[in-house]
Amino acid sequence: MDKDSILIVDREADLVTLTMNRPPANAVNFDLISALLNTIRTLAGEDAPPGIVLAGTGDRFFSAGGDIREVVGIEIAAPRIRIFHALLCALEQYPAPIVCAVRGYAVGGALEFLLHADYVVANDECKVGFPEINHGLLPVTKGIRRAAEKLGVRGAQRLLYWGDLVDAQTAKDIGAVNEIVATAEVSTRALDVCRSLRGKDRKLFAAIKRSLNLTSQMSDQALEAMTVDDLGAYLTENTSADARARFLLKNARKN
Repeated sequence: MDKDSILIVDREADLVTLTMNRPPANAVNFDLISALLNTIRTLAGEDAPPGIVLAGTGDRFFSAGGDIREVVGIEIAAPRIRIFHALLCALEQYPAPIVCAVRGYAVGGALEFLLHADYVVANDECKVGFPEINHGLLPVTKGIRRAAEKLGVRGAQRLLYWGDLVDAQTAKDIGAVNEIVATAEVSTRALDVCRSLRGKDRKLFAAIKRSLNLTSQMSDQALEAMTVDDLGAYLTENTSADARARFLLKNARKN
């Protein structure tokens, strides 16, 4: 663990905490995006990818979003947008749980992280939003689509059109976060949730996540093929078979 790195990586067995470390606001620049993307791709390539908790240094900012200083011209901004899009794809396709531990502000691109995570734990001081329209910017299109999917079109319009930030309770009400806890409990709770989800059958979790995240644009034929492929994967898995056997035995005892 290198506490001087822009991305602090702390591993404990099958859980990894990735902490964005660009104080004071943990603004997401090209180097941080690259570090996140490369780390997540490396972890995804393991035989049994660990659960990931994504956090930010300090209590005031999870992240203030993209570093606006890098939006100075198409020759600089375009590569940054492309790699950020790739990072969102990596979050979406990661085959194990990703939980965001949010203390303070999570705005712009940081809110896109929340929307591409599997679970979000936030503190009471959390504020989320898409202020880009007021700053002469746009979220990436993939983030806008995910906002409509997770928050509903009206909820996404509320954040995207007006650019206002909303408080933690409102964020929970519209589905941007899952639960609110005290600041001191955010990290522990996020790790507990991630550990619990990582404890589920690995192949089943990956299949469910893939179906939730990637199937909205697929044809019926492609969906059928994915279902059959997943069936072959989990029917031959010992842990899945054990779970089915326990379920059948439990029902037999009831009868």
